[in-house]
Amino acid sequence: MDLDFATATELTRAVRDRKISSRELLDHVLARVEQRNPSLNAVVALDIDRARAAAGAADAATARGEALGPLHGIPMTVKDVWETEGLVTTAGAAELADHVPRADALAVGRLKAAGAIIFGKSNTPLYAGDFQTFNDVYGITNNPWDLARTAGGSSGGAAAAVAAGLTPLELGSDIGGSIRNPAHFNGVYGLKPSWGVVPSRGHIPGPPGSLAETDVNCGGPLARSLEDLRTALGVVAGPVPEDAVAWRLELAAGPPVGDVTAVRVATVFTEGGDFLPVARDVRASLDAFASRIADTGAQVDAVPLPVPLADGLRSWQELVLPIIGAGLPAKDFAAFAKLEAVSGDDPMLTSARALASRYRSWARANGVRQRQRAAWATFFQQYDVVLAPVMPTAAFPHDTTRPITKRLVDVDGIAVPHLLAMAWCGAIGSVLLPVVTMPTGSTPAGLPVGIQLIGPFLTDLRLLHIAALLQTAAGTAFTGPPY
Repeated sequence: MDLDFATATELTRAVRDRKISSRELLDHVLARVEQRNPSLNAVVALDIDRARAAAGAADAATARGEALGPLHGIPMTVKDVWETEGLVTTAGAAELADHVPRADALAVGRLKAAGAIIFGKSNTPLYAGDFQTFNDVYGITNNPWDLARTAGGSSGGAAAAVAAGLTPLELGSDIGGSIRNPAHFNGVYGLKPSWGVVPSRGHIPGPPGSLAETDVNCGGPLARSLEDLRTALGVVAGPVPEDAVAWRLELAAGPPVGDVTAVRVATVFTEGGDFLPVARDVRASLDAFASRIADTGAQVDAVPLPVPLADGLRSWQELVLPIIGAGLPAKDFAAFAKLEAVSGDDPMLTSARALASRYRSWARANGVRQRQRAAWATFFQQYDVVLAPVMPTAAFPHDTTRPITKRLVDVDGIAVPHLLAMAWCGAIGSVLLPVVTMPTGSTPAGLPVGIQLIGPFLTDLRLLHIAALLQTAAGTAFTGPPY
């Protein structure tokens, strides 16, 4: 077994079967971090002494014939937005450089209770608010496939660490593509669960100690296999403690799917049109993936999205950007508030206007969102899964000297603003659906390409099952970077 790139499932089995001790596995991972992380800057804070103590406790349990849970003895990192008891949690913000929480985020506590050993944190942009991972506390994270390119964001450190063999499993978060974007850029698997399935208590942002659940934001795993995503989801999903007295989470299995020939697949690769084109090399990988699935007998139809991409993006802007705007300094908030009276549908203006929108505006946007959710639910009466691009390009060169509103990405010679490039992620996120991102192959330049697999609300487990069927049909799997 290749310890660098084995799945968490394989490693857990090896620990339980006493083929390797948890302490030996942790030391191997720490050595890998020491060797590879300096060029990547993906893992940014370590908790070595306590991790070794936890690994020792796991080995003692193994010797007694006991297992602490489905992640027994597995070392892993978590994105530096999840509060971790006794370990610095900065969310990439200089003002939180010395913030050491007294308690774990709910999801982190569940990972530990399942036997996982949290040995460090992975890098994230300032308050998880960028499609690239860099900040004034820890610096920039590089893509393990090409160090001159971005690892994506905001779970960029998480995806780079998983891809490079620095950790077998990660806990990320996603409000606008922050799991999906870096999974695509780094060639790993990611799950953005249905909204509300994984509690965000202990996630920064909001502010440290907040008990509120943030609209659209989802916690979810990144890994090197679909099986690992399923295992991790089973660990972190569930109600907050005060709700657990009255309800339980039972994700819908949905109609049975025996084999790939029973799967009804919709592809929406052309939906962006002139509004948001997809680069030829990325589109070629997506088309090849869909073709291989069709060749095995699955029904694969190219169809329009049930909600036009531009309308979905606008909903994301009007629902999510007010959340971001709530944390703006008073002077900046006042400046954006003046734009409320400015008319026009330009997407950049919509973004700026939404940052300081009133509750009235948000409520209207939420009403539109509910109609969009109904349109998606009707659409899923015809199809089991929707295949969509993640981003219009593969990982692009670092671009961190300009503000995000001034940045452009080159899509086959067309300059696309960064805030539009995330439309495929934002438009899906705002309607709260579960999404699996998984590798489809690579571009001629050797950069990974991923795809979004979108399913009906609260059918996360069925979506993971369908993803496994499609993966087998397409013959795809995780591949580590070539070094």
